[in-house]
Amino acid sequence: MKLYMFEHCSLCFRVRMVAALKGLHMREVVVLDDDTETMVDLVGRRVIPIFIKDDGEAMLESMDMVDHIDGIGEPILVGPERAEVSRLADAILSKSPPLTMGRYPLLSLPEFATVAALDHYVVRKRKAYGDFVELRAQTRRQIAELLPSLEALDEVIESPKAINGVLSKDDVRILPLLRSAAVVKELCFPPKVRNYFETMMAMTGYDPLPVI
Repeated sequence: MKLYMFEHCSLCFRVRMVAALKGLHMREVVVLDDDTETMVDLVGRRVIPIFIKDDGEAMLESMDMVDHIDGIGEPILVGPERAEVSRLADAILSKSPPLTMGRYPLLSLPEFATVAALDHYVVRKRKAYGDFVELRAQTRRQIAELLPSLEALDEVIESPKAINGVLSKDDVRILPLLRSAAVVKELCFPPKVRNYFETMMAMTGYDPLPVI
């Protein structure tokens, strides 16, 4: 198995965390942000993540990748899913990009290893989110908008080892979003969210992203 990915990509981390939790070997290939050619050569268009199965078939939808990996051997994502958790994941996803997108270029991530790759990312994301310096200047307001969703999440976490008590796709929805949001130095997770995040990250064996 092989995953073409960006280090900062939350959809990529969905796949990475499930493979890690199952103890399965998966080769990770970080693609430079400006390396559209590699993506097009693999699947005909620019998209990340790209998962290559052992038989050579490519997959493009992250949850399909999660299902495929979890179907190898004994499944681990067997717990219940809750609509309220899915709604909170959507709320967090809608509010966190202004906090994170302008910070990723400052983290020395491998997808920005060249000046051209870094510039490519900045140009792409500025079109969607605006000037990064201005975004970071609005950190306090952005955190205030995100915190109610995190506080609501704090109230529904049943265990630091699984949001619903038993590992499920809800963990796949939530943990990657928390990993992204945790790059914001000024953001303090509520207690149960922090415990869940730290415990689950330790279970995967991956370090959190740098903080800035």
